Amino acid sequence: MRRPRRRGSGGDPDIPPSRLSARDLVSEALAGMLQRPARSALTGLGTVLGVGTFVAILGLTATASSQIDSRFNALTATEVGVRDTAGGADPQLALQVPNAFPRDADDRAGALNGVTAAGVFWPVPLGEAATVRSAPVAGAAGERIPVVAASPGMLRAAGLTLGSGRAYDSFHDGRAEQVALVGRAVAARLGITTLESRPAVFVGGHAFTVVGIADGAERKPDLLLSVLVPRGAAERLWGPPDNARRARMLVVVQLGAARQVAGELPLALRPDHPEWMAAEPPPDPRGLRSGVTSDLDQLFLLLAAICLVIGAVGIANTTLVAVLERTGEIGLRRALGARGRHITAQFLAESAAQGAVGGLVGTTLGTLTVVGVSALRDWTPVMSPLTVAAAPLVGLLTGILAGLYPAWRAARTQPAEALRR
Repeated sequence: MRRPRRRGSGGDPDIPPSRLSARDLVSEALAGMLQRPARSALTGLGTVLGVGTFVAILGLTATASSQIDSRFNALTATEVGVRDTAGGADPQLALQVPNAFPRDADDRAGALNGVTAAGVFWPVPLGEAATVRSAPVAGAAGERIPVVAASPGMLRAAGLTLGSGRAYDSFHDGRAEQVALVGRAVAARLGITTLESRPAVFVGGHAFTVVGIADGAERKPDLLLSVLVPRGAAERLWGPPDNARRARMLVVVQLGAARQVAGELPLALRPDHPEWMAAEPPPDPRGLRSGVTSDLDQLFLLLAAICLVIGAVGIANTTLVAVLERTGEIGLRRALGARGRHITAQFLAESAAQGAVGGLVGTTLGTLTVVGVSALRDWTPVMSPLTVAAAPLVGLLTGILAGLYPAWRAARTQPAEALRR
């Protein structure tokens, strides 16, 4: 409803104040964008990249964190470590009980519900002068390769995959047979290429027949860089583990059973002295997940912010150029009654429209990126609805902020000066 026109002193009606409706504002903004569509598209590209990066980063970090969590559960969350703490504070007890693990430690741990494999291991104290070599000739060059005494259950718990040969078993361990298992890299260092000739390695003058070469290990991959020998042979030749390097046990459990098994292991292994066994359950995976998510978010959100700044600078530059090119148009609008706030609103609407369109396109591309990467990696895409809803608003806000200075400058244009150009 129109307001009645005010009467002047001479009785003539005054000119009503000019208005700019929301419909006209949107129409003018779309007309300004479509006037030069190629330039508008290139201008909005920075916002598209910024918002798309923003959405893709948040989606991919959430998806990757979910996968890290599941892999953590599948590996680390199914491992329980047990330390031999006998004599930890009593040197005399350490000499009396050099190895608190019983000979049937593998079987005792394996009898617990939820345990799939368990084994004892310790680094063999060879001394500084002992080396490992593949030739029995005295004085031949040797390699400084660690030697680890490991029970047959430890080979299963570590998930060793054999490239050739076989792993030693409880028969070799019980009879203290001098056999060895080496990793592929150690075999190459020692010049062992095949097991057909029954090669041997010489550890400090003691010969060990190589019965298997391992290609990989699901757990404890550092074992592939050592020579693995049965516990019985290691104890017969070099004695039990020393106090500086006590024996340890690796226990592989089913998912969800780690803490229960960790509580039962000390009593199962040493019912007479459970205090000699210290079971270590895996840490809470939620802490790892939150830490990884936080690090990835901080790193990649910085990249998204840089892209948004570049997009905002592009919109501001293009809008400012448009103001300079349309000085005559601005002067004509002012001469026809447009006020400074109308000019400001018009150019802000154009820059906001560019930012909003860039935000929508960027949100779409970012979402498709998350879904595409998840499909290629066989992951389950994880995205927050808040991210998808907020991303177009980020583009809109970027466009408004980028258009503030050009709109302010356009509003300050004087009609007379603009029409003279």
